[in-house]
Amino acid sequence: MADPIVFLPAMMCDARQFWPQIVAFSPTRAVHVAPLTSASTVGALAASVLNGAPRRFAVVGTGLGGVVAMEVVRRAPERVTRVALISTTHVPETPQRASEREPQIILARTGRLDQVIKDQLAQGYLAAGAGRGDIRHLLLDMAANLGVDAFVSQCRAMQRRPDQQTTLRGLRVPILLVAGAEDRISPVKDHEFMAKLIPDARLEIVADAGHLPGLEQAETVNGLLDDWLDAPLVLR
Repeated sequence: MADPIVFLPAMMCDARQFWPQIVAFSPTRAVHVAPLTSASTVGALAASVLNGAPRRFAVVGTGLGGVVAMEVVRRAPERVTRVALISTTHVPETPQRASEREPQIILARTGRLDQVIKDQLAQGYLAAGAGRGDIRHLLLDMAANLGVDAFVSQCRAMQRRPDQQTTLRGLRVPILLVAGAEDRISPVKDHEFMAKLIPDARLEIVADAGHLPGLEQAETVNGLLDDWLDAPLVLR
């Protein structure tokens, strides 16, 4: 039987972020999207994911979701059969980036969450191209639905995220790393460094994509995930 897939969204995204993947893979396997809004630390978010996940599963995480995915596999490697990390990072947040979140939190708490998200999108979050207006609208709608409390909690989780270099070095399952060629949030060089840490990792750079290649270039990413799901398991 095909392993279920647990999808973990990026910051201020819900299950709709993975709609192209849900459509593609749900006919052949169970698909779960775990919300990442219940806690303000990566450890607590990972514990929540494990509590709601199948006994064994493949995990796909984007951005914050990738950060949580690494903690999930660190805590329960025997339950995770495959790992796909998209547009993410394995290192702790720098003091500068952590401090930059504070004015964003203040703006969100004073009723300007929409402006915070628009400012992030203006900083090269998405690559230019057809359909980006629809994706931008979707991102704003997902953020509005999740709300201020989720934004603050996720900011705190990212500020306090752990270093996962040891976790990556110990991975012994099929690993897929995906980076958008135009991602300014989690650039290609970060994924290249992760690939050097992981034995037998597969790194793919998606052209004409920014931080959300699964939406921006859905067909390409679905093909990469399909190959990853078909890859033979690695002996631990």
